[in-house]
Parts: sequence; C-alpha cells; structure tokens
Amino acid sequence: MRKIVHRHLGKVVAGAAIAVAGTAVMIGVTLPGSAGAEEQGGGLQADGTARQTGQDGQGGAVRPGVVGGAPAEGRKGKGRDPLTDDEMRRAERIAVNRALFDSSENVEGARGPQRIGVDLAEPDTADLDNPNAPRRADITFYDYKDDTLVTKTVDLDTGKVDRTGVQHGVQPPISRDEMTEAAQLLIADPLGAGLKADFKDATGKELTSPDQLMLNSMVYRATSGAPAALGACGEHRCVRLFPKVKNGPWIDSRDLVIDLSARKVGKLG
Repeated sequence: MRKIVHRHLGKVVAGAAIAVAGTAVMIGVTLPGSAGAEEQGGGLQADGTARQTGQDGQGGAVRPGVVGGAPAEGRKGKGRDPLTDDEMRRAERIAVNRALFDSSENVEGARGPQRIGVDLAEPDTADLDNPNAPRRADITFYDYKDDTLVTKTVDLDTGKVDRTGVQHGVQPPISRDEMTEAAQLLIADPLGAGLKADFKDATGKELTSPDQLMLNSMVYRATSGAPAALGACGEHRCVRLFPKVKNGPWIDSRDLVIDLSARKVGKLG
C-alpha cells in the first residue's frame, strides 16, 4: 500500500520546486512567488489610513500619496512603438473575416478561432530605416477544428491583410483562456480527483472552478514511450498545468496532460 502522503495523484508541495524537478523533458518553468511579507514599521490606523514610523521611531499619520495618472494612450502608435489597445482590436477585426470565423473553432468548441496573441510585425527589409514605415500587426490564432496555427499580418494603415500563414504541428505558448479551459477539463475529469482532494486538504473547500487557482502551464509534446492516449500531443494542442492554491501551496499535477483538441485528460507514467 502506498504511503498516505502519496494517496493523491497530485500531492501538495511547497515553493516552485515542482516546475524544475522530477522530469527530464521539462525545460524549466518560472512560477510566481507568494505575496510579499508585511514591511516592518507599517500598519493601519483605526480609520484605515496608513501609519509609518519616522526616523525618530515615532508613529504618525502620513499624508496620502499622490499618484499621477497614466498618459492617455493614443489610438495609433508611431514607428516601433508597441501596439495600442485600439490597434490590437482593429487588427483582430480585420484578420477575422466571416469565412475564417465560420470555418474555425476555439478552445471551447465554439465558432471562431482561438486568439493566441497580437504583436507588432517586423518591418520589411526595405523599411528597416524608414521612420514612416507602415505599422503592421501579426495576429496569431489556433484553429481547434483542424489543429492549425493561423498567422495573419495586417497593415494598420490600409486596413488590409498583407499575408496569411497556416502551419501544422506548431505549438506556441498556451494562452490564458486555454489554461482556464484546461483546468476546467481537469477538474471535471476523474483524473482530477487528486487535484481536488489536495485543494480541499489545503483550504477545507471544494474545488469547483479554475478561478480558485493560480495557473501556469507548459505545452506538452508526445515523446517515445508516451501513453497511447497522449500519442497525438504535438499534432494536438496539449498542456501540463502547474496549479497553485490562491494564497496557498502549489499542487503537483505534473503527471497529468490535458489534450485540448480531444478534450480529454491523460496520465504519464
């Protein structure tokens, strides 16, 4: 009989060690740390305002700090400035035409491709030294209907799509929406029982939603000796999750893989 500390598929572990130990195929994942400790000398007064200790060691009310407002973001950037929010929204509207929307599926199986990212496109060679070169955006989508990565380059000046690229077997980093869906599938699957048990051990509460966790992830590709259920990973969009209880410990679920394309959960080893 296994020892009681190993009774779950995913055992609660402390710190970020789970992201770098225990498997040769992992490159390394940077996991977010815990909240910072309370600084010495700070505190709250009865009315909720901040109290600080001065150089003389005496406490005293401190005037509220003044935070300057962020400068207004222009609707259009210049040169190699990062894309503005307006530019990103416009680029996506241009890229997702009716034909693409109707023929593709997102991570939830609904119509429309899954957006992965929007980035400022590299300038053409002829425009490298041109300060007035047209601004272009690369919009990357994953189409779960046929497991293709679609990249469209949009000219933000003309409002037209300059280039379209379609690739198979290419797996960019997992987006936030995909992580959330992967966690939802894991929570609902019988193989997620260990995750839920460990969450309850740590919090005393039932795990019912990805919103109760902080999530990090890694794309998983099938290697030699992988279970048959995970053999399509790489062609399919597959992910390993590194969940953390909010304000609590990490939960080890490294041996579980969520195939987002097939909407199934498999186990390594």
